[in-house]
Amino acid sequence: MRYATDYHAPVLSHDVRTRLVTAPDGRYVDATLGGGGHARALLDALGPEGVVLGIDRDADALAAARDRLADEQAAGRFRAVRGTFGDLRSLLEAEEFVPVDGLLLDLGVSSYQIDDPERGFSFQEEGPLDMRMDRRGLTAEQIVNDWSERDLRAALREYGEERRAGTVAHAIVEARPLGTTRELAEAVRSVVPPPEETKTLARVFQGLRIVVNAELEELEQVLEQSPDLVRPGGRIAVISYHSLEDRRVKRFLRYGNFEGEPRRDLYGNLVAPWRETPREPIEAGEAEVEANPRARSARLRVAERRSDDEAGPPMP
Repeated sequence: MRYATDYHAPVLSHDVRTRLVTAPDGRYVDATLGGGGHARALLDALGPEGVVLGIDRDADALAAARDRLADEQAAGRFRAVRGTFGDLRSLLEAEEFVPVDGLLLDLGVSSYQIDDPERGFSFQEEGPLDMRMDRRGLTAEQIVNDWSERDLRAALREYGEERRAGTVAHAIVEARPLGTTRELAEAVRSVVPPPEETKTLARVFQGLRIVVNAELEELEQVLEQSPDLVRPGGRIAVISYHSLEDRRVKRFLRYGNFEGEPRRDLYGNLVAPWRETPREPIEAGEAEVEANPRARSARLRVAERRSDDEAGPPMP
């Protein structure tokens, strides 16, 4: 794959660069920089005056991207800052990078983070129960050992969409203390039929990871800020990997809210800051999925910023 590195294989990079870039000499933000694959793709689509600002909360990701794009950084075409995309407004204002012509969000976990056992994201290798993208704050170990069974069950049901959340939460509590991904996986396997082990473990680890990194809260924050940061005519592209993310993205890009409730003006016209282009999500083709199985669940949604007259008054 053209933009893949040992750090990460970016998905749908061709669609991102062709659909997001509308101003070749514009300013673009990759708010989930990772190893810099998508940033590289955007730079290839931009002219000599085009600039990409990369943001990531993971110091390892920033180091990998800066190394990969060192020439572009020296030429003033690439900049990178550390932070979470939930703080996008303040990060861009501090960099004097507002408004922008395009914003990219590639949600989820990078290949490097998943494949590094020490990060604790995968149940397939033994490692510490960490799961922090920025190595700061709450860890998965604290959740599985300190949270009540009730709170643990609620987290697995809401964020992991696990139908056996109660049974799994009880098994985790009974197996305490847990210190490694393998110990957690064994506790889950003890109450799940073998044919369903892999999918259940994936959902459990997903739920814990989302809680640890406050992923859905961050997503809602950046989406709410996005209309004020992207110029009219500019675009946003969001790649999601599970229904919890995609549902929020779809509703906000379509209606301007997370409830999925359309607002209309006096003439019955939809009032929303974004216009989907296209309306349905874009998915990876067979060749990309074969080369990168993690692309199978990816859903790319793209939308164009309406003019303020079309978008209506700011959201309350």
